[in-house]
Amino acid sequence: MREDLFLKDFLDRGSLMQIQFERLRETLERVYTRVPFYRRSFDAAGVKPGDLTCLEDLAKFPFTMKDDLRDHYPFGLFATELSDVVRIHASSGTTGKPTVVGYTQEDVRIWSEVMARTFQCIGIGPGDVVQNAYGYGLFTGGLGAHYGLERLGCTVIPMSGGNTEKQLLVMRDFGVTAICCTPSYFLHLAEQAAAAGTPISQTKVKYGVFGAEPWSDEMRLRIEALTGISAFDIYGLSEVIGPGVASECPAKAGLHVFEDHFYPEIIDPETGEVLPEGTEGELVFTMITKQALPLIRYRTRDISSLTSAKCACGRTVARMARVSHRSDDMLIVRGINLYPSQIESLLLEAEGTEPHYLIVLTRTGALDDLEIRVEVNAGVFSDEIRGLEALRATLRERVKSLYGLSARITLVEPGSIERSMGKAKRVLDLRDKG
Repeated sequence: MREDLFLKDFLDRGSLMQIQFERLRETLERVYTRVPFYRRSFDAAGVKPGDLTCLEDLAKFPFTMKDDLRDHYPFGLFATELSDVVRIHASSGTTGKPTVVGYTQEDVRIWSEVMARTFQCIGIGPGDVVQNAYGYGLFTGGLGAHYGLERLGCTVIPMSGGNTEKQLLVMRDFGVTAICCTPSYFLHLAEQAAAAGTPISQTKVKYGVFGAEPWSDEMRLRIEALTGISAFDIYGLSEVIGPGVASECPAKAGLHVFEDHFYPEIIDPETGEVLPEGTEGELVFTMITKQALPLIRYRTRDISSLTSAKCACGRTVARMARVSHRSDDMLIVRGINLYPSQIESLLLEAEGTEPHYLIVLTRTGALDDLEIRVEVNAGVFSDEIRGLEALRATLRERVKSLYGLSARITLVEPGSIERSMGKAKRVLDLRDKG
């Protein structure tokens, strides 16, 4: 099945920008009229919907933050009556009240559309058997992917997360050709499959559709070398719509943003200033077709960049660089800024390490202590002591050389770092826990 909706990815930029402007103007009018928070916010900033005379004028309008959703919990930012909302999802709420999102019937239709475009962008289509191991329930991943795959005409297996043994049985016996899950969980599946003597490279799986957590290019290379699949990054946030905001294509030169629905900006995370194309900064989205929860200039905290250059695949929609880290996951260790993704890249460049690690931060007196626990493969772990010491010294020197930090490197045996069925936990910060 090929719908006209896929042609939207190939529109000329002028036509696309006209669509964006018209939809953005309508959305600003709508939230100003229907959402008291936005009326107060716009009035405080001295702007009205009519002040938008071109796309660049959006920079005059105030941002929306995650705390705004929590402050108006659960339905205070909805732009429709609850009777028009056919679906509610929510975040896990691990750092406070969950952020609650709603969908009208039209929102669900758009969600299925952008997810169908996501999978079609990757190369998945009718005839593919797709194992959906994203979680079903309040998490947006499972149902979002499911609806898009069905609309595309794929055969969908709604596995949800966990139950690794059954995941592997289904993957093998049902002739699965693509799998959707977090990259860290897929690595766990790959390890268990290899241990059982039926490696994923011997199955029919060709595509891995990975999202919900940042992962490095080094992680991609490890996954592809270990399993023989082609690994693709997808991007989304529950506050925006869920998965379906952007997707890689086989060129793997950035993620195509479905910007006829989600208008992207890059800002300086400190000043809020809109940055030029190609400059790295914080990703901001305005939902220009969402009915139930159309957020204006929502700050994602994800660090990326944008380009509108035509892709080798022929798509003309903007591409965002892969998100390697968030502005709010930065660690400050002895006054030095450090991101977990930087540590991941460094570790995976070393021969003998496995893509499983844990950064442990403690404090002795007034000084921060940095420990990096990393798994090594069975061959290295069973090697002579001097081999382990050499690897430990190499990693310690790399951390010192690149980041100016002294770190304790702890090499641990394969399988000893706890695996997650969803997003991997990479940092254990014990500095404020006496």
